[in-house]
Amino acid sequence: MHEDNSIFIGTKPFMNYVTSVVMQFTTKGATTVFIKARGKFIARAVDVSEVATKRFLKDKIKVDTIKIDSEEFKNVEGRQVRVSTIEIALIKI
Repeated sequence: MHEDNSIFIGTKPFMNYVTSVVMQFTTKGATTVFIKARGKFIARAVDVSEVATKRFLKDKIKVDTIKIDSEEFKNVEGRQVRVSTIEIALIKI
């Protein structure tokens, strides 16, 4: 399982996620990092991967695979809702 190399995008400041990606590759020596997001945070996940690959680790990492899916769960009112998900895999070049 690759949970320790996964970054889940949420409400924290944008640069926290970019820094996490950079730290995974530089400090922890990861060869693959997974950026995961659901719903309204999908656009932020794409932005994080783009900033990490094109600004901070230019010519050192690249986008490997992108998986899209949807999850179904019960919301606070008890209704079944479906939300889109994305997983972006970044790899060292």
